Amino acid sequence: MRVLVDILHPAHVHFFRNFIFEMQSRGHDVRVLSRNKDVAVPLLESYGIDHTILSTQRPGRLRLAMELAQRIYKTQRAILDYKPDILMGAMGPSITLPGRASRVRTLVFYNNETTARLNAIVARIADAWISPRALKGSYGEKHIRYNGCHELAYLHPNRFTPDPDRLRRRGIDPEKPYSILRFVAWESIHDHGESGLDLEGKRKAIDILSRLGPVYITSEKTLPPEFEPYRLNLPVEDMHHALAFATLTAGESSTVASESACLGAHAVFISKTGRGVNEEQEERYGLVKNFTGGRQNDALRYLEALAGEDPDQIKDKAQRLRQEMLDDVIDVTAYMADLAEAG
Repeated sequence: MRVLVDILHPAHVHFFRNFIFEMQSRGHDVRVLSRNKDVAVPLLESYGIDHTILSTQRPGRLRLAMELAQRIYKTQRAILDYKPDILMGAMGPSITLPGRASRVRTLVFYNNETTARLNAIVARIADAWISPRALKGSYGEKHIRYNGCHELAYLHPNRFTPDPDRLRRRGIDPEKPYSILRFVAWESIHDHGESGLDLEGKRKAIDILSRLGPVYITSEKTLPPEFEPYRLNLPVEDMHHALAFATLTAGESSTVASESACLGAHAVFISKTGRGVNEEQEERYGLVKNFTGGRQNDALRYLEALAGEDPDQIKDKAQRLRQEMLDDVIDVTAYMADLAEAG
């Protein structure tokens, strides 16, 4: 097969990278269309994935719309040149119209409810719209659900093994308790109208979590000078190794919360709106604690309570709950490759 994969976000690099390698190992040809957003390009390069950059993210809704028009045009050109048998992407706005126009089978994967209108449009045009089982809302007869979450495409034990030496080389002791805080930039399409921790809330979170051990911050946007001493100085490809050995994580990213759950680190997710996957990870498995609807103070009180517990017990419990979750889900990469080959 000839497979064309569309990458719009760093998270999509993680989601598709094992699929790319899996399809190549099965004898298929794969090409990747990328987007210059955050660390997406460095991630692709760190994994040795050849790609063609079609566009660069710029702030503002008008500029996002202009970029989308540019990507649709360039994607159409890529389809005419490459003649793929199938198009694969996450979110999907830039591949569904070219896919329909070219009569190329288009599979779109997504896991975010905040773009419900866009989801509905894409689901009508794509040949299949595929989501985790926990996603809230239904998108018609083309909507397919699977048992798991996107993050299992790259963090399932079949696909990822945490390496403590990657942390030791950067001065982080994986055998001692530490926490990770994640801040986001709120500049993606699905971030419109979202919010998380304010500046004072971030200060308080750092102070509280410091009682459990070192605090490391990873952020999509520039950190204030006062937070710079806490920056997590790791190559982007080592982030998941850091999450795997963390006692807990907290912050504004639903993806990092889900990644933490998949790796056995208790996660605290703070945002204006919730996500079905994170809610399942709380209600079904007890691995994530969600604070949505502007409940920053409630989240800080919860962190206060955690800071008074034994960090080893926090970690041990999360590891046990993670195994219960893994017993209940699938290897998402294998599922994706089988679905692509099914035609």
